Amino acid sequence: MTMTQTIMKTDGELKTDVLAELKYEPSVKVTDIGVLVKDGTVTLNGYVTSYNEKWEAVRAVKRILGVKAIADDIEVRMMNAVHHADGDIAAAAANHIEWCRSIPKETINVTVRDGWITLDGEVEWWYQKNDAQNVVQSLSGVKGVSNLISVKPKVTAEAVESAIKSAFKRNSLLDANKIHVHTIGGKVILRGNVRSFVELDEAERVAWAASGVSMVDNQITVDWFFEE
Repeated sequence: MTMTQTIMKTDGELKTDVLAELKYEPSVKVTDIGVLVKDGTVTLNGYVTSYNEKWEAVRAVKRILGVKAIADDIEVRMMNAVHHADGDIAAAAANHIEWCRSIPKETINVTVRDGWITLDGEVEWWYQKNDAQNVVQSLSGVKGVSNLISVKPKVTAEAVESAIKSAFKRNSLLDANKIHVHTIGGKVILRGNVRSFVELDEAERVAWAASGVSMVDNQITVDWFFEE
């Protein structure tokens, strides 16, 4: 069976695969999530009891072969009887950031409004920005996270581009010849074609992991049928 034959799925087949993957993901309660599929675009609706569950549901759909785009209409509903005041959420978020050794806590600010956390400040590495979101998004009472933390580079654009290209070549999940990298200061522009959202996300992750990256403009397209 060829690759093209493998990935030519009907909307019904895609929906079956999406539901199976959501059921397989232990952090998601699939019975509360609705799935609609049209022309390869998956729409998720319904509700979850935490922002982290919503995030995991979308991530699960990204793993499905053949998905062209995802619309996230899932609503976060807090089902427990205990009301979480914004002040309590903010205090918990600040504590978790302080306890995370990879995050320079003195440079990050936390604000909370109606259960929605906003992070801002400045770090040197993307993984620090990412870690800050990861440690707060699963806290009880959180409805969403806006990560406005900026990454301020301390290396040259040429060094950033070279490091990313080398990392792409080492990565077994990526075809470095299909991805083009261009840097302008701390901004990285990615172009090319990949066959899945997993590859697209991996390319962006690798780019963000380079020291000095402050922004990634991911223009890579998911094309199941691009030529070798």
